Amino acid sequence: MAEVLAVAVITVLAVISPGADFAMIVRNSYLYGRTAGLLAALGISLGVLVHVSYTMLGVGLLLSGTPALFTAVRIAGACYLVWIGWKTFRSRVEVDTSGEVGEPLSNGAALRTGFLTNALNPKTMLFIVSTWTQVVHAGTPLLRQAGYGLFISVAHLVWFSLVAGVLSAPALRTRLLRRQVPLNRTIGAVLVALGISLAFTSA
Repeated sequence: MAEVLAVAVITVLAVISPGADFAMIVRNSYLYGRTAGLLAALGISLGVLVHVSYTMLGVGLLLSGTPALFTAVRIAGACYLVWIGWKTFRSRVEVDTSGEVGEPLSNGAALRTGFLTNALNPKTMLFIVSTWTQVVHAGTPLLRQAGYGLFISVAHLVWFSLVAGVLSAPALRTRLLRRQVPLNRTIGAVLVALGISLAFTSA
């Protein structure tokens, strides 16, 4: 019971803490609408399962214990965030205040942005690996471990779907779209800053 409670509390704190995933949901939801936001949320939750899968297989220990390998993953994630951030920062007005998109984001692209944001996110990787190495006991049945992983993934999906739903609400989205240029620059700058900080932060 103590293990279950610890995983639940740690997960909630990790999910609601602001990061690249939150910035990506904000970007997709207000610029491209509810469907893009919800698909990005689904992608984020699927990205979590990538980290859960290799950690349960024991690869997470290798990754966390091999500085060069961890650095490669960290740099890849940082480059992705900087690239997306720079694109967002430099983007022109794509959506008018009526919500009509000049260049719509495809469903696949929306899902992919969320997935890659978390699959390449060292913060998520460290959260999963540290949970399995410090909270989940070695003797915990695999079925229960899979349950933990599913819970963590669903928690991400629920939280970010709520965020996407709020930000894509018509009245709020219209107000945000009227300020989309400064918002794009702010979101882009945040993503670039997160990417740079990841690139220069040691494990």
